[in-house]
Amino acid sequence: MTDFNGKGVVLTGAASGIGRLMAIGIASAGGRVALWDIDESGLENVRAEIVAAGGHAVPVRCNLSDRGSVKQAAAQTLQALGSVDVLINNAGVVSGKDLLEISDEQIELTFNVNALALFWTTRAFLPAMLERDCGHIVTIASAGGIAGTAKLVDYCSSKFAAVGFDDSLRAELKSRKSKVMTTVICPYYIDTGMFAGVSTRFPAILPILDPDKSVRRILAAVSKNRRRLIMPWFVYTTYLMRLAPVALSDWALDFFGVTHSMDRFIGRKS
Repeated sequence: MTDFNGKGVVLTGAASGIGRLMAIGIASAGGRVALWDIDESGLENVRAEIVAAGGHAVPVRCNLSDRGSVKQAAAQTLQALGSVDVLINNAGVVSGKDLLEISDEQIELTFNVNALALFWTTRAFLPAMLERDCGHIVTIASAGGIAGTAKLVDYCSSKFAAVGFDDSLRAELKSRKSKVMTTVICPYYIDTGMFAGVSTRFPAILPILDPDKSVRRILAAVSKNRRRLIMPWFVYTTYLMRLAPVALSDWALDFFGVTHSMDRFIGRKS
């Protein structure tokens, strides 16, 4: 089991959305949380919430699209916490545009934050975990890392990379006979504002997920050392769809409304 009590936890994307909720949940469980985000005011607000509730949190401004900023944030975190037992790679960005409408800079930002940052944060903290032969690396990926959809070409591609990152890292750690754990989380759309405007055709089986319930399930999965959590259960069927002929798989994604789920996407205005 991964017990958060007394553990040093790095959480990226902690200033808002499920990152904020996870930070509060981990701190309430006794974790010492390093809050990473580029939004300094948001970080301070979350830190204040945690401290007011009697928890421990350290705000660390980090631009995850900049490898140098990640290294600097890692050094600051180690100085503040002493050691890192759990790394939760949660930060993510989404453009929500057709491939030909996205700027080159936006595509690069998507991959820098959603995919490449996983490498820089893990390389910063994994060596010490291997030396202690314990630790936990969590990747918040997406159902979009299992099946792609329109207006998310850059996002889904980066999340496919995130899922592959976890798969390969898990295999690498197993080959080393290491006790360091990994967990990958693949949720459908979560109602945090990041995907404001998305729709679902059959909410009974493909609901827009509630943030509080989602975070409780994520933290429970990490605590229980689950290797993979996919939400909701229906998303598991997309694995089977990938084994079907492409025309049938495409028809299914279209029928269940996934293909057009981003048609009225708004996203966060800030």
